[in-house]
Amino acid sequence: MGDPRKQKKLFHRPRRIWTTDQLNAELYIMGSYGLRNKRELWKAQTEMARVRNQARALLALSTEARSEKEKRLLNFLSRIGLVKEGATLDDILGLKVEDLLERRLQTIVMKRMGTKSASQARQVVSHGHVSIGNRKINRPGYIVKTDEEAKILLHVELPAAQAAGEGGGAAPAS
Repeated sequence: MGDPRKQKKLFHRPRRIWTTDQLNAELYIMGSYGLRNKRELWKAQTEMARVRNQARALLALSTEARSEKEKRLLNFLSRIGLVKEGATLDDILGLKVEDLLERRLQTIVMKRMGTKSASQARQVVSHGHVSIGNRKINRPGYIVKTDEEAKILLHVELPAAQAAGEGGGAAPAS
């Protein structure tokens, strides 16, 4: 089982990390989503690989054996907003890393709250200026569930929002 004090790694590095195409793709994704380092990208890739592996394993089972597990997996993925209601296992196999990165708190704050860049959104979140309902969240990588999306509040006035005449403090997500 292992030592309970030692956490296991939540990511797997790519086998060949120095290929030009892969470096360029990773750099583009890191820049567009404001990731701090490649470890955050690798965590998202590992999580998506885990979900796709579960879907492939369920497709290999018989229809009776997989119905309950399939329902649980689809409910979980629809709760975090990766698939729509009524999705199938084929929809899960079509998911990309970008779909998971879109559900991060940092990305949602960047797109909906009017920050200038992904870096500014990361700073706003990590400094504790964002809350979901009554909870203050200061982790930019927090995966926002669909029912929490409307409860996101920003507790700081952004210069970009003031210049546009919107007024920024405590604005709910649209």
